[in-house]
Amino acid sequence: MTSAAARRVANAVLASAGVAAAVVVLTTPPLRRLALRAARVWLGVSVPAYLLAETRRAWVESGTSA
Repeated sequence: MTSAAARRVANAVLASAGVAAAVVVLTTPPLRRLALRAARVWLGVSVPAYLLAETRRAWVESGTSA
């Protein structure tokens, strides 16, 4: 088996496992609630952190001193 073929097989296996996991999470109410809560927390933390980091980077690159 060539490297490219092995990569395709691995990608297909990972994709099918991901789809199966998504189906299980979406069809099981407690897991669905957990996933939604985790997404809410992730968005509530990562988006403001990203905006803060970008603002700080822009401030530094602008050369403005306090």
